[in-house]
Order: sequence, then C-alpha cells, then structure tokens
Amino acid sequence: MWLVWAVGLAGYVLSITNRTSLSAVGVDAATRFNADASALSMFAVIQLAVYGGMQIPVGLLLDRFGARPVMTIGMVLMAVGQLVMAFASDVGIGILARVLLGAGDAAIFPSVLRVIATWFPAQRAPFLVQMTGVIGQLGQIVSIIPLAALLHATSWSVAFGSLAGLGLLFAVLIFAIIRNRPPSRAVDVAVDTDTGTITVVRSAADLRQGFREAWAHPATRLGFWSHFTTPLAGYVFVILWGFPFLTAGEGLQPAAASLVLTAFVVFGIVVGPVMGALSSRHPMRRSLWLVIPSVALQAAAWITVIVWPGQAPLWLLLVLAFAMGTGGPASMIAFDHARAHNPSHRLSTATGIVNGGGFLAGLLAILAIGIAMDLQGAGTPDTYSLDAFRIAFLTQVPLWLLGTTFIIVERKRTRILLGLDPPRRAR
Repeated sequence: MWLVWAVGLAGYVLSITNRTSLSAVGVDAATRFNADASALSMFAVIQLAVYGGMQIPVGLLLDRFGARPVMTIGMVLMAVGQLVMAFASDVGIGILARVLLGAGDAAIFPSVLRVIATWFPAQRAPFLVQMTGVIGQLGQIVSIIPLAALLHATSWSVAFGSLAGLGLLFAVLIFAIIRNRPPSRAVDVAVDTDTGTITVVRSAADLRQGFREAWAHPATRLGFWSHFTTPLAGYVFVILWGFPFLTAGEGLQPAAASLVLTAFVVFGIVVGPVMGALSSRHPMRRSLWLVIPSVALQAAAWITVIVWPGQAPLWLLLVLAFAMGTGGPASMIAFDHARAHNPSHRLSTATGIVNGGGFLAGLLAILAIGIAMDLQGAGTPDTYSLDAFRIAFLTQVPLWLLGTTFIIVERKRTRILLGLDPPRRAR
C-alpha cells in the first residue's frame, strides 16, 4: 500500500520537476531560442493550456484503464517532450516539446489521487492528498538547483536529456510497481473503514452530462475559483518569471535567487500539514479561514515588494516567498470541495474542472506578464528592468480580485444549497 503511494508520489515529484524545468533557466532559454518575453511566455502558457485541457479526458481514461497505464504513458510523454526540448533550437520545436510535456504532466496528479482513493481508507484521503501536493513541490527544488547547475556545468542538451532519461526510468518503475487496486478487489472502489461504506471510483460515461452536473453544483465552482486564485502567483514565480525577476530585476546573485525560490517550496511544505489539519477540522470555514486569507497575504506581500523604493531587501523577498508558499496548500482545499459534494460517478470530472482552474489562471498571468514586459520594451534579458517587472506583475491583481469575488459568491451559494444559510430573499 505505502510502496504504491510512494512510487506514485516520486513520479509526481518528477512531473513537478518537468513542469518547472524552465524556472531557473528562463534567461538561458530566452538566449537559446532568441525569444522575447511574449514568446518565452508561450512555452509556459501552451504547456499549462494543454495540462488544463487534458484534465477531463485524463479522468475518463482513468475510469476506463486505471492509474497504472495512464501514469506510465504520462511519464513516457514527458520523457519524449524533454528529449525534444534537449535538441530544440527554435521556438516552434520548443513549443512542441512543452505540448508533450503538458500532456504527460496532466496524467500524473489525477492518477496519484486515484491511487489514494483505491488503496487507502476514505477517511485518510484528505491528509494524503494534502501531503501529495506538498511533498510533490520538492520537484521545484530539483529544477531550481540541480538542473540549473547541470545545465551551466555541461550543456542544454545534456541537462534536458538527463530529465528525459529519468522519465523513462520512472515509466518502467511505475509500470512495475503500481497497480490499479489492491489484489482483493475486482473494481476501483474507495472504502471507509469506520462506516464500511464502499464507493465505486468512476465518473459519468456521458462527458457532457457529467460536466454539466458537476459544474452546476456551486461547491464545484467554489473549488474551481479557489484553485484559480490561490496558486497563480506561485505558478508565475516558479514556472517562468521568478528567477529573471530576482536576478535581472532585484539584482540578486543566482545563489540568493535560488535561496528565495527554495524557501518558497520549503514554506509550502511546512504550511501544508497545518492547513490540511485546519481544513479537516473546520470544513465549513475553509474559504474564510484559509483560502481568502492566503490570497490576501500574497497580494499584500506582492504589492509591498512592488512599491518598495529601490530593490527589495532579502528579508522582504523571503516574506514574499512565505506568502506565495501558502498558495499551494490552500489550493489543495479546492479538491476537498469537489470530493465532499460530488457523487462518485462524477468525481473525476469535478476534480478535472477544479484542477483546471489554477492552470487557467497561471497561463493567463504568465502571458499577461510577458505581454506587459514587451509593451514596455523590456522583452529580452538585456532589457529586463525592475520597473518593468513591477508593472508587469501588477497584472496579477485583476485575477486575484476576480477569483476572490467568485469564491465569496459560490461559498454563499453552497451554504444556501446545504441549508446552512437562508435563501436570498427574492426581489
């Protein structure tokens, strides 16, 4: 049981490494592909768009074939994507590589969630999902430090070729060890060992009906907007723009910039169990006590850094890293909303909808920042400036406001549906 989860978790760590593999080498990528800020943003935008678009198809494939083959194929696709990236020399080929990477990455996290649902007692699921999301972020540290060091010590092709080889190795490991369900069961089910309740883990055969029913429930929409709003600053920071901002904008040395990015990951790992425990103990207060405060903290930290006169001190950048570090654990709460309020036949669909929210916000923010940099004439590493980054990062504010507004609205609708609040009085 634990070995199956551990192998799936290790695969998720590698998928995060692949997802964020441009985080500490964004300047190198801009130079290699001779790309301006908008073109560089497209690497991350298309990758995230493919990831988000594949969530519901992946859910249907999981229902048909189970976690083992879907996760194995996902690893192979990521390996092929990194192999293509290793030898790409123009933007078009690089984007193709990120398409393959996004498609493969999309299969990993939902597969691990299914492993948790079928192998562990249902009452352990919230904690294990939270720990999976938190520990998986260690993959960011791999992309920030070892991958960047390997690239600068060897070459672009060696660094990304090594990731491709590691992906193939994990594909074999996953296929050899992971099984769809315990040997004692004939179908994928979740079991509550306290009550004896057995729930089939599957989604609706009719995709359109399943999507309509899942989206119609305000708790699914609450999960979507929670996942849309909480992690977007972190995605922007670790997938593409954090390292250039810290080095070319704030003037940090690469080692200090890596420290800030690493602190972001470590803070998320520390905060995760605390948020998971609070989410389990206070399920009716998740949004007000955890989700919205995380967004407010991130917005306040970012605005403070942006308006700081001159380059921000290291301590303030570490505060920013802590604030963004709360976003990942807070985003895991979104899956609790989907799981708690959707029946088993549409759970995978609802999870896919929720998971797509964060990546939609991430791609919008990354693209907006790239366009804002280009419009200011700061689209290449030679022209990056602190003032240009400050204005560009303000494009996150409308997304925070939009997401927070819908969190408040859908929370109210969910409470009314559950009978916790009185219906709105008709005019």
